[in-house]
Amino acid sequence: MSQQQIVCAYRHLFRQGLRAIQYSKPARFTLRDRIRLAFRKGSAADFDAQKIQNTLEFLQYATKENGLEHKIVKNLLFVWWSQENGGKSKSTQKSPTHELMRMKTTAFDAFNYNIDMLNESMGICIPVMTVRDPI
Repeated sequence: MSQQQIVCAYRHLFRQGLRAIQYSKPARFTLRDRIRLAFRKGSAADFDAQKIQNTLEFLQYATKENGLEHKIVKNLLFVWWSQENGGKSKSTQKSPTHELMRMKTTAFDAFNYNIDMLNESMGICIPVMTVRDPI
């Protein structure tokens, strides 16, 4: 894909994602950060026009009805938001133990695997990455 097509895909995904979440305040910033991170870390060879089109269609269905697609988008953004904020409550310990650090860095591996399987089965491109900042 050319640079112009990648920028266009970014804008379409971001705009349709905002429509799907109805511009809600914490979710729009999480969506923006995730899409930015996916497009910055990915290479031009990674982008597939058909997968992007399927993802746009998925987000359009999430926009139109309060069905399964909307619930998937809502729950994805909630988990990503809680991941960025370190969970509901931050640890009060000054220095976390080695075991706690390992748990926090691997807690989202199964979640990311499920997103990867969803992407593979539906032919979509939801970003699958863990922000590994355990503290």
